[in-house]
Amino acid sequence: MKIKTLILSSFISFSAISQDAAPSAYQGFELGVDLAFSSSTFGGNFGIGLKPGFKLGEYFIIGPALRYERLWFKNALSGFNGNTNVYGGGAFVHARFFNALFLGVEYEYLRSPFNLNGQLESINSFASVLFLGGGFSMELNPHIRLNAGIMYDVINAVNTPYSRSYTFTVKDQNGNIQRYLPIVYRIAFFFPLGKTGKKTVDESEEF
Repeated sequence: MKIKTLILSSFISFSAISQDAAPSAYQGFELGVDLAFSSSTFGGNFGIGLKPGFKLGEYFIIGPALRYERLWFKNALSGFNGNTNVYGGGAFVHARFFNALFLGVEYEYLRSPFNLNGQLESINSFASVLFLGGGFSMELNPHIRLNAGIMYDVINAVNTPYSRSYTFTVKDQNGNIQRYLPIVYRIAFFFPLGKTGKKTVDESEEF
């Protein structure tokens, strides 16, 4: 119940901000393609996500999301190596500022190879992921925008498919790893595919 409330609150908050900070009129459609990659001693992941988004005003873009991930695993103690596929969907909201940075909320509901105890098994489960984050965002030209940042999973479910791919760590005074932080890198390209026309001062109406 707490997770559902957190997810709903996050999207409501971003929607409210977009209504207050930017015009609510539809400004165009963009297709986002993001890449995810990480690698550690426990394995890693490589994935691609599709984000068809509707631009609201000058700053906000919102829409559904689809994801496919390829995970691999390494266990130095047991010698077990393996890989699996992860897929699912969700939704996203991004806010862009000064043609230099973005803040984002991304929710995903993904097929996971881990059970609710965090163990790898043949019977797959599903996990909710709620990323909050941001980073660099710039329009490279009228046809391509680049986003590059890091995202933090505030849910960090035991069976999240990203768990074996985290690279940020918390260490004790002796340098021993205590835990991994639920942070992933995310690089995305957005391609404008359509914009609403705006009347200019040179246009005239016939009566």
